Amino acid sequence: MHIHPTAIIDSGAELDSSVNVSPYVIIEKGVSIGRDTIIKPHSVITGPTTIGAGNVIGPFATVGAPPQDLKYKGEDTELVIGDNNQIREYVSIHRGTVTDRGITTIGSGNLLMGCAHIAHDCVIGDSAILANGATLAGHVQVEDHAIIGGLVAIHQFTRIGTYSYIGGHSGISKDVPPFIIVSGTRKHMRVSGINKVGLRRRGFDKDTLKKLDQAYKIIFMSPELLLQDALEQAAAEITDCEPVNHLINFFRSSKQGVIRTLESRD
Repeated sequence: MHIHPTAIIDSGAELDSSVNVSPYVIIEKGVSIGRDTIIKPHSVITGPTTIGAGNVIGPFATVGAPPQDLKYKGEDTELVIGDNNQIREYVSIHRGTVTDRGITTIGSGNLLMGCAHIAHDCVIGDSAILANGATLAGHVQVEDHAIIGGLVAIHQFTRIGTYSYIGGHSGISKDVPPFIIVSGTRKHMRVSGINKVGLRRRGFDKDTLKKLDQAYKIIFMSPELLLQDALEQAAAEITDCEPVNHLINFFRSSKQGVIRTLESRD
């Protein structure tokens, strides 16, 4: 373990012997940090917070702070972070609240770029990317491999589907469907198509992409169909593709409503 002499570490914190702690770091009671994690200068980690192995926490990051919620009265809530995440400079991540699960959860292999914010009770999967200044309000769920562009603001209780791509400066107040590219403001949201480039990079084969494209045309490009009818048609015509099943079930399980507006061609 390498701990710079200017770092302040509470005796109630638990650090693996391989953890590297840089100058002026503050680690408070109730924090547990796994092997080979690197804590950069001036970051502050409060607890209860559990951080896995191989993470890099950048300068001036705030990790595990109390939730920014007027209903919070000091309850003993948690933050749990998995392995091999890059949490860059000035990122802020807050613990959960007792009005939800009492825990904020971040998976493994995520990239949280500078100044990204993850509020209380959020659930982030694996291998997601939040670009600079992306902001998640409370109770947001982000599925695996989603990409959230710079300065995107996401409303509370919203879900972001797997392999989706949200363009920068967007304001999201409805669920973002998996495998789809979206962008725009809350009043002028646009769906631009399947995230084909991202899916190819992740190894999706041509047959799966063809079936996703077929489902996209039925669900998003059939204005004569009510949503329920479009989902039933897609399920009936494409019966052997798990990504298509996930797309359909994502719509069916939505409580906020799902973005479905096509990009303007004007």
